[in-house]
Amino acid sequence: MASKPGILTDWPWTPLGSFKYIILVPWITESIYSFIVKDENERDFSNLSIFPFMLWRMFHNQIWISLSRYRTATGSNRIVDKGIEFDQVDRERNWDDQILFNAILFYLGNKYVPGGSHLPLWRTDGVILTMLLHAGPVEFLYYWLHRALHHHFLYSRYHSHHHSSIVTEPITSVIHPFAEHIAYFALFAIPLLTIALSGTASIAAIAGYITYVDLMNNMGHCNFELIPSWLFSVFSPLKYLMYTPSYHSLHHTQFRTNYALFMPFYDYIYGTMDKSSDTLYENSLKRKEESPDVVHLTHLTTPESIYHLRLGFASLASKPYSSAWYLCLLWPLTLWFVTLTWIYGRTFVVERSRFDKIRLQTWAIPKYKIQYHLKWQKESINNLIQEAILEAEEKGARVLSLGLMNQVEELNRYGELYVHKHPQRKVKLVDGSSLAVAVVLNSIPTGTTQVLLRSNLSKVAYAVAFALCQKGIQVAVLREDEYEKLNKSLGTKSEGNLVISKGYFYKTWLVGDDLSEEEQRNATKGTLFIPFSQFPPKKLRKDCFYHTTPAMQTPMSLENVDSCENWLPRRVMSVWRIAGIVHALEGWEEHECGYTMSNIEKVWEASVKHGFQPLRVPTQSKILE
Repeated sequence: MASKPGILTDWPWTPLGSFKYIILVPWITESIYSFIVKDENERDFSNLSIFPFMLWRMFHNQIWISLSRYRTATGSNRIVDKGIEFDQVDRERNWDDQILFNAILFYLGNKYVPGGSHLPLWRTDGVILTMLLHAGPVEFLYYWLHRALHHHFLYSRYHSHHHSSIVTEPITSVIHPFAEHIAYFALFAIPLLTIALSGTASIAAIAGYITYVDLMNNMGHCNFELIPSWLFSVFSPLKYLMYTPSYHSLHHTQFRTNYALFMPFYDYIYGTMDKSSDTLYENSLKRKEESPDVVHLTHLTTPESIYHLRLGFASLASKPYSSAWYLCLLWPLTLWFVTLTWIYGRTFVVERSRFDKIRLQTWAIPKYKIQYHLKWQKESINNLIQEAILEAEEKGARVLSLGLMNQVEELNRYGELYVHKHPQRKVKLVDGSSLAVAVVLNSIPTGTTQVLLRSNLSKVAYAVAFALCQKGIQVAVLREDEYEKLNKSLGTKSEGNLVISKGYFYKTWLVGDDLSEEEQRNATKGTLFIPFSQFPPKKLRKDCFYHTTPAMQTPMSLENVDSCENWLPRRVMSVWRIAGIVHALEGWEEHECGYTMSNIEKVWEASVKHGFQPLRVPTQSKILE
């Protein structure tokens, strides 16, 4: 929102929320119906093509968003080296409003503007006229409109909303108040109305022109340089006819320079070109990929999880993972992504951040959760993890933390497999088990005297049971085989606090991945479920409380955080990821993987010292209320 919002700031359909597209239904329905029922000679293909063209524009923009986020995460040719936060994602989540607005105007133009309907596919004279009109009046008028928008009166009421994003993303280009979009479309309508009224309009001219506008808008705000220098060497006048991403980024950092739309010609004429434009362009082209200090290795979960990654839909990535009904409509695209990841099979960078001079990156293995349960996929997954470890070392990473199922015992013995295969590697492997135990122990409400341990017995489960028994807290298990395994492992160290449960009356349950629905239903009202596994249990009981999987609140000094880690809330990070960061900050030289663990108290105190805070858990009395 602008600092002093003026009239026509909000979009007319803002109150409709996610149902805003319903306003297009009558237009779309009418175009399809008329195309079907009318004779072949009377059908208007240009009217029918408006809706598919709108979908193309959305797809085009999303390609730029994903590409930009990937390139800025790796660091290659990045221009502005600052982070993006959740407030910018929230501010820019309505980027599709301008596409909806344009679609309405196209339908109106098709119906009421002379020469706006029954358009041919191509007319050369109309295409040439469109190009000339854009280079002339559109670019000229936009330049002076843009300068006017930087006058304090209009800037505070309208344009400051756009400039709230210092570090731009492709879609920042269309984040303006409604009134600004009216003015912009009036400018872009000059070529469109001219060719329509002169009878030279064509589908190619209109679609091509709007696609050109989208392309240049997205490119100018993508925050990485992609225009090769040889292009300007071959045709030197091009520098006056086409801007570069670095050229426009200076407008967002300096504000009073580089006002041009897409052609810097007018900045040169009126003396508003930033003198550092060429230097920034050259430096951005030379910038290499960033070398991370810490890599967190995760993987895809469900087929739809690709949309929840930071490289996917920004609005979904900025919220905890949850099912969205409309993703079912994208099943052909989802199937294509599944096939692509199956064939491509290479780890990719998901996001980057920075904390206390430590460069952090998250990498994802293109495997889904279900594949980790398939025995014939075991070798392939282990090979991918091993390649990621070797690549991380090659790039200079000091620590690699294993997230989600990349560390399960059945797969690689909590990462020990890789240490044995590559004992000379300098990168340290961290499975985060010690911090997971510490967080679980600190999540148990004060005054608890007994807990129910319900899970397949993992490294963390054994450690939690041992620590609780040592503290004098009774640990109950439901199954006899689990009791025998724990009792054999702990022996006299259990201090007599390990028992077999004779009921479900315990108020605090420590649970793993295999908690069944039947067991949840048998729990008493007000039960507190504390998971110590990588994946959270399915929440079936509304009269019980479910804690998150082991995680901690991150300090505000952690930069460039604009997405949620799986199902965790904003600025909350899994302990498996935090453990790798703390390992690097403390400079610890040992691995934390296999069947060994770091000192739980030491890891916990180090995490808190660096600003990571435990999540609050309601008391039992609060739950019962």
